[in-house]
Amino acid sequence: MQRTPFIQSRFLIAAALALPAFAFTAGCTSTPATSANTNVASTIATDDAALAARVKGALVADPELKVLPMSVATYRGVVQLSGYVDSEVQIQKALAVARGVPGVQSVSNELHLRPQ
Repeated sequence: MQRTPFIQSRFLIAAALALPAFAFTAGCTSTPATSANTNVASTIATDDAALAARVKGALVADPELKVLPMSVATYRGVVQLSGYVDSEVQIQKALAVARGVPGVQSVSNELHLRPQ
C-alpha cells in the first residue's frame, strides 16, 4: 500500500511535465491561409473571364466591329482591346462598346490602324 502514493505522485509529475509540451505543440498547428487567397484569386479570374466574354459578345453583336480581328483581355475589371482596325471611327466605337458593358472599370486601348 505504500507504493500507491509513490505511483500517484510519479503520475502527477509526469502529467505536469507533459501538459505544457502538449499545449506548445497544439499551438504550432498551421492554418491554411492560402486557401482564402486561392479562392479570391480564382473568383477574380472567373469574374475577369466572364467580363471578357461579355465584352467580346458586345463587340461581336455590332455588325461593323464583328469582322475585325480584336483581342479582349481583362484583369480586375480593366479591359484591354488589342488588334488592328480600318479607321479611327472603329477604334472609338470599340472603346465605347467596351465601356458600355457592366462591370468594366476602364478600357486600355491597344488598337492600331492597319497599314494601307
